[in-house]
Amino acid sequence: MEHKTRDEIRDVVDILPSCLQTRTLSKRERLELWVEALEREGGRCLRTLFEIEYAPPTERGGVRADDSPLSVAFADQRLRAEGLTGDTVGDATAFFGISEMELHNILCFCHYGETMSADMAAARVRAVATRDAEHSSLRASRIFVGRFGAAMVAIGGLTA
Repeated sequence: MEHKTRDEIRDVVDILPSCLQTRTLSKRERLELWVEALEREGGRCLRTLFEIEYAPPTERGGVRADDSPLSVAFADQRLRAEGLTGDTVGDATAFFGISEMELHNILCFCHYGETMSADMAAARVRAVATRDAEHSSLRASRIFVGRFGAAMVAIGGLTA
C-alpha cells in the first residue's frame, strides 16, 4: 500500500472537512462496511491471525498479518475515512466496537487454519453484526415490557 499526504491526493479526491460529515456510523454500519469490503474480495484466501488468545495482553493489540481480513478492512477507503487507523487487533476492536473474543471467533488460526476465504470472513463478521442487532432489540423489548408491566401494576391492571 502506498501512503500519500493530503496535499498529494487533493487532485485525485475531494477531501471534506470533518465539520461537513453528517454523523458517525453505528457499530452495525461499520461492521457492514467491513462485510462489503470482504465480499468484494470473493473467494480470495486471507491469512488468519495465529493464536491471538495466547499473545500476552500487552502485545495482543498489536497483532496483525498481511493479507488478513483486518488488512482488507484497512485497505477500504471508506473505513479509513470513518476512523479505522490500522490493521491490528487493537485497531479493529476499538473501531468496530467488538471484543477481542469476538475478533478471535472471526479470524483466529485455531478456527480456520492458516487461511480462510474472504467470503467466510464476511459471513463471520455479519454474524457478529446480526447477533449484536438482535441483542439490541431484545434489550429494548425487555425495557418496554418491564416498564409496561410496572405501569400495569401501578394502575392495578396486573396483580404482583
